[in-house]
Amino acid sequence: MKKIFLTLIFCSFAFAKLQDLTLKEALELLAKNNTQIKIAKLEERMAAFDEKIAQSYNYGSLNLIFNALRSNDAGNVFGFKLQSREAKFVDFGFDQFLAPMGQVLEAMNAHPGGLPQGFTQQMGSILNIEPKKLNFPKARNHFQTKIQYQLPLYTGNKLTMYKKIMDAMKKMKHLDLKKMKNEMVYQTKKTFYDITLVENYIKNLRIIKKNMDRLENIIKNFKAEGYAKDTDVLEVEAKKAEVASYLNQAKLNRALAYQYLSFLIDEEVESIHHVGEIAPLPDEPTQKLVERTIDIQKVRLGQKITSYNVHLKKSGLYPMVGAFGEYGSADDELVHKFLDKDAYTIGAQLKWNLFAGGKTNAEVQKAKIQKMKMDEQYDLAKRGLALKINQIKTSVKSKDFDIQAQSKQYELAKKIYQMYEEKYKEGIERISNVLIKQSEEIQVLLRLLKSKTERNEKVFELERLLDKENR
Repeated sequence: MKKIFLTLIFCSFAFAKLQDLTLKEALELLAKNNTQIKIAKLEERMAAFDEKIAQSYNYGSLNLIFNALRSNDAGNVFGFKLQSREAKFVDFGFDQFLAPMGQVLEAMNAHPGGLPQGFTQQMGSILNIEPKKLNFPKARNHFQTKIQYQLPLYTGNKLTMYKKIMDAMKKMKHLDLKKMKNEMVYQTKKTFYDITLVENYIKNLRIIKKNMDRLENIIKNFKAEGYAKDTDVLEVEAKKAEVASYLNQAKLNRALAYQYLSFLIDEEVESIHHVGEIAPLPDEPTQKLVERTIDIQKVRLGQKITSYNVHLKKSGLYPMVGAFGEYGSADDELVHKFLDKDAYTIGAQLKWNLFAGGKTNAEVQKAKIQKMKMDEQYDLAKRGLALKINQIKTSVKSKDFDIQAQSKQYELAKKIYQMYEEKYKEGIERISNVLIKQSEEIQVLLRLLKSKTERNEKVFELERLLDKENR
């Protein structure tokens, strides 16, 4: 029983929904749980390893090489024996050479003071002998183990520029991460303010519905006394149904907003702590805001990358110098007399491309044009961002005037409705006119909600552009 009780408690905590969640808490959960932010962080980490890979080329490469071979190819077998330091005269076919050569020498000794008859012909036939052991050797095993180290000494700044480009790309990924965080923060803040607005809208609709209920009771009482008609009751019931429809739609929108907020922070949210209905607009000069944008930082990095690329392409005009060294041993048996048969080789190489049909110069000129293009894009980005920020500011100010006017209109519409309701009670106004004023109140409330939502969206759109870490 105790285990069941503990299991029920655990399950209740596991499936509990967050209540009265503040915006600060939501943003902390967003940074911790959001999948898209996690993916952007992984991409940044991968870029950091690309930089390390680029840096590693400066230290060269050390390789352990092991070859296990078997061959009866004459060149391979003789080469194997030389590498194993086991080559013998017999491998050259000296056994086939010495016997006829001995006969020639005996003939020379028998004719002192002159060459024996047919000497030239005999020597020619000896020299034309094809050594069988040299040309048709037995198959041989060959095991070779060596350590090889290669080091670039001078690359015309190619490796330096490559490392700088990878470092810039890592910073670019970091800016991409910031941009993704900004996008998710934008969505979270917007959802918070949307929920606040829609819940306040629901609150006002409930007040309107309550007023409609009161009006319905008044009409029914009037009808019982003969002062109202059946159509008056039908009209107010129809208007109540319309208000109920608005209310249900608002509740559905609120439910969708909560679902989206839960998706963003990867936690089930039941309720939030309301924020203000109006989000504050960053109060800084446009040019200062432009300098704080992530996009302008990305373009500046792009300028650096294209500048590095020009130097990278120019490296093809300079020589490449490298050093290498290797140490090893070889034998027809695996790891046999390693030190007795070891060998080393060290050296350096200079490689300088003197002609490539103009390819290198063309690549350099193309890289220079890419840099010029990026410089123009930087200027365009600055002007474009300034225009966008000014447009957002203008739109927000315009919405501020709309909200100010619509707030007054809403207060007026409520008072007019109350006045018409009182006039109806006094028998001065028809119920249809009262309901028209009720509709006008709802429409003004809807316009006010829309204006506040659009204004907040513009404010968060501006915040989304900015790098909040660098001020």
